[in-house]
Amino acid sequence: MGGGFRVLHLVRPFLSFLPEVQSADRKIPFREKVIYTVISLFIFLVCSQLPLYGIHSTTGADPFYWMRVILASNRGTVMELGITPIVTSGLVMQLLAGSKIIEVDNSVREDRALLNGAQKLLGILIAVGEAVAYVLSGMYESVGQLGVGNAILIIIQLCFAGIIVICLDELLQKGYGLGSGISLFIATNICENIIWKAFSPTTINSGRGAEFEGAVIALFHLLITRTDKVRALREAFYRQNLPNVTNLLATVLIFLIVIYFQGFRVVLPVRSKNARGQQGSYPIKLFYTSNMPIILQSALVSNLYFISQEQQMVMPGHRDSNLQKELNRYIPTAAAFGGMCIGALTVLADFMGAIGSGTGILLAVTIIYQYFETFEKEKASELGFFGF
Repeated sequence: MGGGFRVLHLVRPFLSFLPEVQSADRKIPFREKVIYTVISLFIFLVCSQLPLYGIHSTTGADPFYWMRVILASNRGTVMELGITPIVTSGLVMQLLAGSKIIEVDNSVREDRALLNGAQKLLGILIAVGEAVAYVLSGMYESVGQLGVGNAILIIIQLCFAGIIVICLDELLQKGYGLGSGISLFIATNICENIIWKAFSPTTINSGRGAEFEGAVIALFHLLITRTDKVRALREAFYRQNLPNVTNLLATVLIFLIVIYFQGFRVVLPVRSKNARGQQGSYPIKLFYTSNMPIILQSALVSNLYFISQEQQMVMPGHRDSNLQKELNRYIPTAAAFGGMCIGALTVLADFMGAIGSGTGILLAVTIIYQYFETFEKEKASELGFFGF
């Protein structure tokens, strides 16, 4: 790169102060990766249940109720902000780099380190800004009622939790664990929400006497305690303001539909021009670009083409110049049609009252499916490494 000044150079003075997980200097065994992943998940779950010290109450309407499941956030705990800071910073930096507002050469190690540092720094600043906004907006009562000391303490706790999320995500992404922390935390939060609403033993008095919150437990409780079994079943399936069996069945149905669609893919054969006989396949899935299909389509095509040219990969039976043409043939279709399917499934899930929201279920199934594929690849790689 040239020696001129660039925006990324502004991050250099902060690199020594930013938390960093060193890249793995050896091949991490599959079992060890599972252990690191479980430990990261355990830390996240503890933070999700650890109440913020200094707040008086979190009663009243929650303006972020529908977003919390997707953002891995839990109200009134140190994980109040969830993954919002790291996701926002990552999105901003990718947009700035993709639109060439920030000049980044991914083939240069220093540029990658600076971009990573900039993303962390922005994530911490966003965490600080959101923490301050939460406190000043009266989310935990007014600053006057909290006291200045408690208000500062709450901000520190939220910022520290944001840094923990950044470090856990980096730990997994740098080869110590499986997948990414963001995906793991989202899927866990969504599944935890669904399981809780299905089996919660909490009793709630909604005017009809004490009822169990969990749909399954409520079903058995109503069948046991009510003499009119038909009415008990009707209430268990259609009760209002609490999770019911119909919601649970709708959730299961949407899960099965998304899993079915996950199998839709086009497999493109590729081979190396440099290594003779080395060939493989590149799958393009229907849900290839997940929840942002149209926005990411152009960047995906150009990035795949750039990577394939760098690695000297071609498609058998096609000229070198035809690779981008083939990618442009399949990926836009998968992105557009996949986006339509995602939108339709989300509306259908919400219309049927599925637990966890349609978007949440789609995210959970997609992430779990990705983890299943990662597990299979890791196990196959380990078996191959030992010569089996």
